[in-house]
Amino acid sequence: MHNSLRLRRALAVSASAFAIMSIAAPAFAQAEPDTGGGSTVGELIITAQKREEAIQDVPIAVSAFSQDSLEKQKIDGGPNLVLAIPNVNFSKGNFTGYNFQIRGVGSKLVAGSGDAGTGIHLNNAPLTANNLFESEFFDVERVEVLRGPQGTLYGRNATGGVVNIITAKPTDSFEALGKLELGNFNSVKAKAMVNIPLGDMLAARVAGVVVQRDGFGDNSITKNDIDDRDLWDVRATIMFTPSDDFSAWFMYDHFEEDDTRSRIGRQFCQKDTGRTAGLSAFYSPDANRAQIQRGFFSQGCSSVSIYEPGVSTGTLNTQATLGGLFSTLTGLQTGDAFAGKVQDSDIRNIESTTDPIYQSETDIFEFNIQWDVTDELQVTSLTSYSELSLFTRQDYNRVVPTSTFNAAPNACNFYTSTCAPVLFPNNGGSPNLAPATYNFVYGTLFPGGVVNDPQVGAQNRFTTFDISSAETQQFTQELRLQSDFDGPFNFNIGAIYVDYKATGDYYVMFNSGTANYQAGNLLTNLGSGGAVPYPCPLNNPACVYIDPNETPNRSGHNYYDSYGPYHLKSRAAFGEVYWQVADTFKITGGLRYTDDTKLVEAHQVSLGKPGSGVLGPPATDPRPIQKVNFKELTGRLGFDWKPDLGFTDESLIYGFYSRGYKAGGLNPPCSSSVTCPPTSFDPEFVDAFEVGMKNTLMDGRMVLNLTGFTYDYVGYQVSKIVNRTSINENIDAKIWGLELENIWEPIDDLRVNVAIGYLNTEITSGDSIDTFNRTQGDPNLVVVKSSEASNCVVSLATAQAALGFSSVNNSPFYLLGVCSGAFGAATDGVAVDLEGKELPNSPDLTLSLGAQYTWHLGDWDATLRGDYYKQTDTFSRIYNSNADKIDGWDNVNMTFTVANPNIGLTFEAFVKNLTDEEAITDTYLTDDSSGLYRNAFYTDPRTFGIAVTYRFGN
Repeated sequence: MHNSLRLRRALAVSASAFAIMSIAAPAFAQAEPDTGGGSTVGELIITAQKREEAIQDVPIAVSAFSQDSLEKQKIDGGPNLVLAIPNVNFSKGNFTGYNFQIRGVGSKLVAGSGDAGTGIHLNNAPLTANNLFESEFFDVERVEVLRGPQGTLYGRNATGGVVNIITAKPTDSFEALGKLELGNFNSVKAKAMVNIPLGDMLAARVAGVVVQRDGFGDNSITKNDIDDRDLWDVRATIMFTPSDDFSAWFMYDHFEEDDTRSRIGRQFCQKDTGRTAGLSAFYSPDANRAQIQRGFFSQGCSSVSIYEPGVSTGTLNTQATLGGLFSTLTGLQTGDAFAGKVQDSDIRNIESTTDPIYQSETDIFEFNIQWDVTDELQVTSLTSYSELSLFTRQDYNRVVPTSTFNAAPNACNFYTSTCAPVLFPNNGGSPNLAPATYNFVYGTLFPGGVVNDPQVGAQNRFTTFDISSAETQQFTQELRLQSDFDGPFNFNIGAIYVDYKATGDYYVMFNSGTANYQAGNLLTNLGSGGAVPYPCPLNNPACVYIDPNETPNRSGHNYYDSYGPYHLKSRAAFGEVYWQVADTFKITGGLRYTDDTKLVEAHQVSLGKPGSGVLGPPATDPRPIQKVNFKELTGRLGFDWKPDLGFTDESLIYGFYSRGYKAGGLNPPCSSSVTCPPTSFDPEFVDAFEVGMKNTLMDGRMVLNLTGFTYDYVGYQVSKIVNRTSINENIDAKIWGLELENIWEPIDDLRVNVAIGYLNTEITSGDSIDTFNRTQGDPNLVVVKSSEASNCVVSLATAQAALGFSSVNNSPFYLLGVCSGAFGAATDGVAVDLEGKELPNSPDLTLSLGAQYTWHLGDWDATLRGDYYKQTDTFSRIYNSNADKIDGWDNVNMTFTVANPNIGLTFEAFVKNLTDEEAITDTYLTDDSSGLYRNAFYTDPRTFGIAVTYRFGN
């Protein structure tokens, strides 16, 4: 039923668009500009240097796409840009974010106060929080992608480069467009635009897109399809031009999405059942106790390649997770809840009691004024304000356990005298409970093994959900003054202010944790003679408050909640000077001074802590507001030269040195049970040298652009998750590479385009502990779980002593003291020397090939186009282990269009990902307490469809 409703809604939008256009007479119909279907390099006017210039005259490695070329190459949105640009990589991230990486530089950082390495701009205004991977390109004038550090005009977080989306502005002629697209997965996409002049000085333009389709996968429990799309985006722009010297425009854009988009594509795991080598003889002879003991020597998933047989359908050993530990403590479950469980062979299917929820809403306001103060001086003011709201929820493990919770508690649990170590500390120091007493408590709380968790619901199985949400606000004001003197010197100077606020929440809600705290609260009540009320009331400091709300509100301490409001204030002054030494030779010098202040409201992770509500700062840094300030000078210096080479029509040769900068930030609050990193992490800097050559040849039939670059990177920011805390580190690296972009029309109506990127990245210093392989294969070292289900490393002898002691004393729970040093020295593991390893997500080779041919059939033109893309193997992490390797992948798109420009009508058939390749773009390794499984992110499956477009007006 919901599919037919979506279809009716989308058809209604499209019908409305066609109705709007039908108001005007056919006399307005004019021929659609013939761009040949490829990127209009050599013709397109861009603003990469914040002034209008032909792309071949700009001494920057930049790829630009008009709306027409985006549609013909099936570049529907930000993720598809990777298919057409050399040395670019893209992948979604684990927490509703993404990584747009240029020349090995992006963001592998997990920190609310961290910055992306590629700046995303809308009409030259930076957008810190944006919908680049969610929304679609529609009614844009062009999309520009600048490669390399843009340390002067774009500034603070543009060490990799910039993506600048320029929307179409109102014009002084009536024009309109409507497009309806139907495809597989019951996909319906409608786009519309109308441009209306309102007298001599005013014009308005309204455009929008609606995307609706069924899901790529199915949920075998709810019987619904999942990972569908239901989103829309509308934009309105008003242009005011009272004179040739003054213009102003105001733009409003609203985006909404409400569907079951999946944040991840698959979980990978080869189950680690617990170490036996060197330990077998020390396990308890009692099978029940031995099963619990083995859980302490499992890390959940083994460190193997994601391409090993069975890994893509495997499940983790829940005993190695914090939730599994709580199940064991309370007696809910002894062994692995996923024992014998196999995931669906279709990577896009899940088995969950609930469907994913994905809700996103964004509002953007922009106001631009451009005033020619004199014939030689122009002032530009750009004001921008944006708000973003995001809420997502889904099953943490994507499958339902094979086994249910025990109807009666397992005989070996943490609360009874038969198995608990000596004294249970939470009941006033009194002796542990008799089995009959705890059986009564257990039966009262969990009748029939059913745990009533307010967030997860009433479940008799191990169940975990997570929520990733965010609220952001950003205000930006930029003011620029640029010259256009007849003499040899010109300038472009300005200042910018950014005020960005973000409140992010990440919850993990698991019923075994709630059960553990419910039991602990009741036993605290009993041990105190009933002096502590049960259930625990709000704000009672003696017990763990259980949030009664289905959607958590930060009051409960029965779930993990990472919460830290963030505030950025950034001020910068910048300028570039241009010296035209000769008619064909120009020198450019630029500087930018940036002052970044970052503030984070620090809060301890409240999971399991007595009381309720958001906790104050941790004892390791008791400041309620953590603050860092970074002041840096960046810029560029170089030349561009237009020689007469004889064998080219026109050539531009350029060479530049640039310095890029990305601010440091604040690490999230750290658990007291681990060695905490410094409160802040350092900024990163890149010194980049680039030479390039842009050529137009064969009387304009060929464009051939070549670029070479080398980077010296200091402080490259990377993250890993340790004990549910993001640990951010800095490393040094060197990068160099080559790029080729070519468009060739060997004969009329045939166009070929090629883009090739070669990239060499190498870490030059640093070491780090790989949490996925803490022993680095040393058989004399053993990984052991801590009391918080984090991992530590001890010697084999220490592990044997601890295991033997717990067996002799009939309590597996003595092993909880191993990581605290109760049986010998414990460390975080063996550090990996990173020197010589590659940066993550940096394929050596990217290749884009495209070709199209047009047949002229009277008033109709028929065009067949094909595009091929390939990237080679990469690594997901800096350790470059076999477990980190991601295979290279390729993609084929094809379109066939039949168009009559005279009547503004175009028909199209298309297919994307023709070979239906299931390409992995990146993986994310969870932390020890989650079992060290890997979330994988995929490209979309094969999609195909047909479309009709009607356009008229100028």
